[in-house]
Amino acid sequence: MFKTLMEKTAKKKKSNIVLALDFPFFDLNDKKNLFYKARNIIDEVHPFVCAVKINHHLVLPLGTFQGVKKLIEFIHEKELPTIMDCKANDIGSTNKVIAKYYYSAGFDALIANPFVGWDEGLKPIFEVAKKMQRGVIVLVYMSHKGAKEGYGQLVYDEEKKGKIAQYVSFARKALNWGADGAVVGATVPEKITEIHEILEDKIPIYSPGIGIQGGKAVSAFNAGASYLIVGRSITLAENPKEIARILNEKLKIN
Repeated sequence: MFKTLMEKTAKKKKSNIVLALDFPFFDLNDKKNLFYKARNIIDEVHPFVCAVKINHHLVLPLGTFQGVKKLIEFIHEKELPTIMDCKANDIGSTNKVIAKYYYSAGFDALIANPFVGWDEGLKPIFEVAKKMQRGVIVLVYMSHKGAKEGYGQLVYDEEKKGKIAQYVSFARKALNWGADGAVVGATVPEKITEIHEILEDKIPIYSPGIGIQGGKAVSAFNAGASYLIVGRSITLAENPKEIARILNEKLKIN
């Protein structure tokens, strides 16, 4: 259902941009201002984005069932889906609890790390998601330089009887598990193309790392990304609304 929700929202909003509400460290005595800063940015840019992604930048200072839950409600009022970027990567029993809490807070999907495996790993998250009619997005290749040390390492493939890249294995797992999306950094457009060929059009690719990390929106989009995750380039801008508008127009042109 989440995959369909994203498709419908992107079409309605005429946007493929996912806003990442990333902010630098805030004085813990200033949490109220952090909440309203996040809320104001949502209010400004919602016409130009198709979803909002939240991670520990807001969950830690504002609280899952306090400030973040209120933000989720406000985002939903703007008719936008919400994604929790928790990169779930623990044993199954813990992952199950994590998923239940985040989905109960109102998140429509969460991001999970496939390094932990399926049995007694990510399987419980997928089971909870199915029961609660939510989504699971699998992390396939991150956007930072060090990603090649883990996601780019070679691993032995039992089925093929040879070595393959870790991210290729993860892309295949995302397909086999029926994930609602796959995260692939915009900083590695060649990886986006390769992974898109594996996923075909069955699983959409979400690409973070646009702007400050060096990823190019148009390059990632043309390489096969379905959605572009943009954070600090918008949240730290003097005029977030204008940056979001310009980026959205640029994607439409291309």
